[in-house]
Amino acid sequence: MLEAKNNDELPEIPPKRYFTIGEVGELCAVKPHVLRYWEAEFPQLKPVKRRGNRRYYQRGDVILIRQIKSLLYEQGYTIGGARLKMNDKSEPAQPAPVSNIELKTVIAELEAVIASL
Repeated sequence: MLEAKNNDELPEIPPKRYFTIGEVGELCAVKPHVLRYWEAEFPQLKPVKRRGNRRYYQRGDVILIRQIKSLLYEQGYTIGGARLKMNDKSEPAQPAPVSNIELKTVIAELEAVIASL
């Protein structure tokens, strides 16, 4: 996953396996109640919950939160728009099928270019 543009201004993510909600709030400059709200709105954001229903976020979650923050606060997306944008990213685009005729045409054109060189 790539980090959003604004993340140059945010602190570097330490090499830890799990982060508490307070640590993630500091790393992403977002308040904990906002993180809890985003969990309900973005299905990709699923921190591990342990005893006492405490949330533990992993590095991928922190990067995802930074992407969500960028979409909402910098790029001006609504929650619904950001959710759709995040869903588009999670499903890799499938290339359009190429017919044999199209493929043969491309091959012939490439062979003509090679021959002219």
